[in-house]
Amino acid sequence: MIHADVRTSILITLLLLLIAQVFFSPVLLSAIFAVIMLCLFISFRQQSKAVSKIWTFALTILALATIYFTYQSFIGVEAGVAVLSTFLFAKALETKSRRDVIILFNFALFVGASSFLYSQSIWMAIIILLCLFSCLIGLYRLQTSDFKHASNPSAELKTDAKHVGKFLLLALPFFILLFIFFPRLPPLWHIPIPEQKSVTGMSDSMSPGDIAALSQSSSLAFRIIGNVNKLPSRNELYWRAMVLDQYDGRTWTSSFVNQQPVFTNTNTNTITRKTNQGFDYQYLAADPRVMWVMGLEKSIPKDPEYRLKQDWGISPIRSITRNQPINLHWLGDVQLQERGLSQNNVLKKITIQTPAQLDEQSRQFALEMFRQSGQLPDQYVRNILQWYKKNDFVYTLTPGLLGENRIDEFLFQSRQGFCEHYASSFAMLMRYVGIPARVVIGYQGGQLALDRASWEVRQLDAHAWTEVQLNGKWQRVDPTAIIAPQRIDGGMQNYIENDRTILGSKEQKWRYRQFAVMKNMRIWSDYASYQWQSKVIGYDAEKQQSWLSKLGLKTAYASILILLSSILLVVIFYFVWIYYRNRQHGSAYERAIQQFSKQLEEPLRKQPAETFFAWMQRLADGIEEDQHRIFIQTAEYYQQQQFSVVPSDTRLKKFSEMLKTCAYALKKRRKHLS
Repeated sequence: MIHADVRTSILITLLLLLIAQVFFSPVLLSAIFAVIMLCLFISFRQQSKAVSKIWTFALTILALATIYFTYQSFIGVEAGVAVLSTFLFAKALETKSRRDVIILFNFALFVGASSFLYSQSIWMAIIILLCLFSCLIGLYRLQTSDFKHASNPSAELKTDAKHVGKFLLLALPFFILLFIFFPRLPPLWHIPIPEQKSVTGMSDSMSPGDIAALSQSSSLAFRIIGNVNKLPSRNELYWRAMVLDQYDGRTWTSSFVNQQPVFTNTNTNTITRKTNQGFDYQYLAADPRVMWVMGLEKSIPKDPEYRLKQDWGISPIRSITRNQPINLHWLGDVQLQERGLSQNNVLKKITIQTPAQLDEQSRQFALEMFRQSGQLPDQYVRNILQWYKKNDFVYTLTPGLLGENRIDEFLFQSRQGFCEHYASSFAMLMRYVGIPARVVIGYQGGQLALDRASWEVRQLDAHAWTEVQLNGKWQRVDPTAIIAPQRIDGGMQNYIENDRTILGSKEQKWRYRQFAVMKNMRIWSDYASYQWQSKVIGYDAEKQQSWLSKLGLKTAYASILILLSSILLVVIFYFVWIYYRNRQHGSAYERAIQQFSKQLEEPLRKQPAETFFAWMQRLADGIEEDQHRIFIQTAEYYQQQQFSVVPSDTRLKKFSEMLKTCAYALKKRRKHLS
């Protein structure tokens, strides 16, 4: 029968593995694992035999069937890890003997390490480390369970955790040295990247409520790394994702023209050299699966793996395999006369198209305003913006639903909306009179990070604005800045704090408290994740070489030599520390004996394998009979004190005096012999 302490460690280990994989595994598979844990708990609680083979076989077959129908295969990262986890939980059901428990814990260590194929986040690392700790406690308890008779499980767990923690602390210096100095090698084999099933944040289209929903989430969208003091003013912090120029009356999408590349990497490097404005910075996505880069407007990629598109969007040439910072260069306010970016007949036709037989009232309103503006595009843009400002439009995250004629209902009935409503309606008012216009989606604003060295942009900073082609150039026009200038000047986070009515009129106080708590938790969580990703996960060969070069280590041989030397120093330190601890923690009687032995000549000193009684008998040989007795009395007295329950300074002093008498007798014999 497995000891109760070991059973507890088994349940804790399986629970941690279930938590680590619950967000990546099929729901039904997680439910099956939960049922298996429940069966184990009942079996352990009733101290009955292992679960019957029929149940074990049925649950295992059901789990494998779930994996196959979900992934259509047993091969691959997700399917492979799920199969390993299934076999682990099935092994737990049939665990009976001591050997089974050893196999189970070692198998759990392997499955825990394979969970990093799902995610390498700091939270996954914490869970896997706890799983490692639980497995080691289980293996430790397996060796000591036969010698335990205590009845307090919590006290036993605390004691076992303390012992295992000491072992891990002793091993920690070796882990750190290997991490820092061991040469970073290229991958020995390729691991297929899991299928991108769901991506958080900005999508490649804009439907009613999309951005409003994002703006109620405080999760991190991306981080900007670099000299944040060089960033433009907050009202100019427009982080561009993509252009949407096709509208069907409900949804905005991007045309094929926008996806075409404009510059090669050589061209972008040439532009960077010719322009003195702007600065270099790095973009680090919170979710590496997002297939476009949110950079400042008029930013170009410096890495050859990324390309600049017709709409000034930036995207990778091929699938991203690692979440690494992307090097970008902001051109500033420089005006580029590039044919692809400024003039395109096909693009012009797309950006003046309007849905037929929709929003007729808005169409007539636009034609009348254009006539009143003298058919001057610049004047027409200014008049439309002033009309928004004078007609009591409201900025809110809960504008309500609109019907088929969305533009008409928004402009002339509800007049309540979010940035997507203003950008969409403004773009259509431009198109109705033949002025090319399009919607740009991305983010606006952001906040300084806790480290004061990077800039955080969150999902709540999601934004949409309009670009209008005036005088042959695309110019940004943001009607939201007219309706809610605080949103642009102060950022969305500050705007929500200062004006909570934009969250909606119902349960306003509760929604703000919930938003504020989640935002603060996510700020600290994102900061910890950033440090983990940049300092640990991102510690690649380039960063290792850069760090080692600061220490004067230019070659791999030098770093290996430092690694071996450091390990040797740690081992020597441990031996010295153990020796010193033994000296300090030895009994006062043993220290007195060691001091007495050092005073004697080499042949008379106590040997390592020699008992104290035998040593005293050896020293008494050749001593005069009247002093022979003192050696035997000293040995007998020492044996009595070894079994004494209460230590006494008086008894120790008496023992020291007896040793001095023995030393005097030996000294007297040496003089007699000489």
